Amino acid sequence: MSIEQALIERSSNQCELCAATDDLTVYEVPPVTEAHSDKCIYTCQTCKDQIEGNSDLTPTHWHCLNDSMWSQTPAVQVVAYRMLTQLAADNGWAQDALDMIYLEEDTLTWAQQALAEDDDIKHIDSNGVVLQAGDTVTLIKDLDVKGSSLTAKRGTAVRNIGLTSNPEHIEGRVDGQRIVILTKYVKK
Repeated sequence: MSIEQALIERSSNQCELCAATDDLTVYEVPPVTEAHSDKCIYTCQTCKDQIEGNSDLTPTHWHCLNDSMWSQTPAVQVVAYRMLTQLAADNGWAQDALDMIYLEEDTLTWAQQALAEDDDIKHIDSNGVVLQAGDTVTLIKDLDVKGSSLTAKRGTAVRNIGLTSNPEHIEGRVDGQRIVILTKYVKK
């Protein structure tokens, strides 16, 4: 059975992301080392063009991810995670969905692999200023540090920050402890 035939059967001949039934095609989810239906999704041309960056993201189209992110197919989960990550900076609903999505460890690694390779990731503070590695930022809210009794107080300067593969997170030292901080709680 060909990859396309396997995907048609798995998807019931509809886009595995938005459930469209027209103009369907195979999309290989990068990185692809060998062609296999487990590494592909069956998607409409609208979704594929936006995934590949050939057309502008239309946030309203991607509300479909609220359903498709729960797919049992790892390749669909990976694409949903990546698209939600791209949309999360400007769309609260996408951040909420990203906070709810659950991926097995190997699927999460696969999903984050292409994001880490993306040079266009921008870490933006609460005022919309782009952050760079090594910057000093100030906390704008008291933050409880998970896994410890430490509370990082508002106004604390965090020097020499590090950037992560997630544009919503930075790393820094507070009271000698290295922590991950959400960019929405800092200003440059």
